Amino acid sequence: MAFEGSTLINWPAFVQARNELGAGFGRILGYFREDGVKSVAAIEAAMRALNAAAMVIPAHTLKGEARQFGAEPLADLAEAIETIARDCLEMQDTPDEALEHIVRLRPLFVETLTLLEREANPVAVRKPVAGGGFGRRAVPTGFGGE
Repeated sequence: MAFEGSTLINWPAFVQARNELGAGFGRILGYFREDGVKSVAAIEAAMRALNAAAMVIPAHTLKGEARQFGAEPLADLAEAIETIARDCLEMQDTPDEALEHIVRLRPLFVETLTLLEREANPVAVRKPVAGGGFGRRAVPTGFGGE
């Protein structure tokens, strides 16, 4: 399943979260970045170790935090991983079925986070125009303005 730009985020949910969190929004988004990176790494490590139990909490955490920001496809993918891991625990089985989901997890997380951060702070994400652009002084490209 491929996700395209605007389909990665439920924008009304994102706006609602931004409005509800107010001035703390940027800080909470930063926590999502930190926790997400850790959760994705933990899920991948658990898969390498075939340890379903070690997948449950990071997948659950990622699911909840993604939903908070309207990142529904990411939340759904994390939920699928969590469900498979919980089922494997009940059946005392290895989480082989989760592999195809986990392979998609990191790229989806990165793409989703990029969109969230771009929308949260659109000015900071923009790159300077080569040559300075209209009305802007050219930025030196090397040491000493060379």
